[in-house]
Amino acid sequence: MGLFDRIKKAFTGKDDEPKENEKVEETKEESAESDIKDTSVNENQDQTDSLESHEDEKQDATDLEKEKAEPKEAVEKEVTEKEATNEEAEEEVVEEKEPEPAEKPETTDEEPDVQPEQPEEADSEEEPKKDDVKEYDEGLKKSRNSFSARFNRFLANFRSVDEEFFDDLEELLIESDVGYETAMRLSDELREEVKLENVKKRSDVSDVIVKKLVDMYDEEGKEEDNSLKFSKDKTPTVFLFVGVNGAGKTTTIGKLAHRYQQEGKKVLLAAGDTFRAGAIEQLQVWGKRVNVPVQASKAQTDPASVVFDAVHRAVAEDFDILLVDTAGRLQNKEGLMRELEKIKRVITRELPEAPQEVLLVLDGSTGQNALSQAKQFNETTDVSGIVLTKIDGSSQGGIVLAIRNELHIPVKLVGLGEQMDDLRDFDPEKFIYGLFKELIVGSGE
Repeated sequence: MGLFDRIKKAFTGKDDEPKENEKVEETKEESAESDIKDTSVNENQDQTDSLESHEDEKQDATDLEKEKAEPKEAVEKEVTEKEATNEEAEEEVVEEKEPEPAEKPETTDEEPDVQPEQPEEADSEEEPKKDDVKEYDEGLKKSRNSFSARFNRFLANFRSVDEEFFDDLEELLIESDVGYETAMRLSDELREEVKLENVKKRSDVSDVIVKKLVDMYDEEGKEEDNSLKFSKDKTPTVFLFVGVNGAGKTTTIGKLAHRYQQEGKKVLLAAGDTFRAGAIEQLQVWGKRVNVPVQASKAQTDPASVVFDAVHRAVAEDFDILLVDTAGRLQNKEGLMRELEKIKRVITRELPEAPQEVLLVLDGSTGQNALSQAKQFNETTDVSGIVLTKIDGSSQGGIVLAIRNELHIPVKLVGLGEQMDDLRDFDPEKFIYGLFKELIVGSGE
């Protein structure tokens, strides 16, 4: 079962309804079988009564022949006794039949009491899941509406599946920031799919495109691990954050510090962005806000020395997690990349297993520019995961597909709002559901 079918099954509940209907049908069938059995018993009883009556008639004919030889009074006495016996037999049959129809209403009355309890229990079990899905639903509303509007305009111009159709589809996908390579590949694969499926209707075209897009995303991420990695021994876990200025590194660090502090972990922040004006103060404000200490130095200090001090403090004071902020000047500056490499070497020299994560923070609203940043940072800093921010205020949600299909870097965190708790662990299925909700739910209807 592909991701498209799994999402539809998990979030639309369409597979649950047929199961309940099947139960109702089974109940109806059992009731019908019971009625058939009751009818069969009644028919058998009637046949038995008919045979007994026929035998009585034969016996009466025999008795009439005996009338000629026997006294008339003896015959009348025998007939009277026989009628009395038949009346008693009929009363016994009536008494046996009366309880049978009384059993049917009891079975029918029990069904409404038992049947409704099953969906109520299922709903209560799924409530946390629905709340979690709602976060993605609301956070991706703008991206979803933008893609759906483009997609609907595309289908409105649908005439036939020809080369012009595929050219327009490629343009649609590129505008939706799924990436040039992804758009070309999807278009090529759809050519074959359309031929195999013999697609002609507009609804069929819609289903094939969305299903192919979702399942391609699933296929590219089979070996992908979206979970954050932590230290396997008692040494601190180190997360190194990289990315251009304005992407949301400092805010992400503050929100993540709040999460781990609420979980009872001891967290330390390192102000490694010593060149941008106000960067150190900004991180210190976040530290006070979430009640987490910050290792900092004066502006223009060597960032690697600040990180070195932070690592030593984290080890000496038994911190669980160290979150390191870094400078974010334009990614095409060679000096920045050398600086990041130096910081990483300092961390690894002091803690050989660290950093456990090198997280590239990307502004989700920048679309293809974010993809370009990811490519360049990955070449020099060996990015282990991506944090996609500001996705709730962006119409560029398709960038997640481009990142997976073209870079194969797992998205590990996603910003779905401005609140402290809106930084969420990335869940591919919920993200895709939030991005293509109407198209997935509406497909096949």
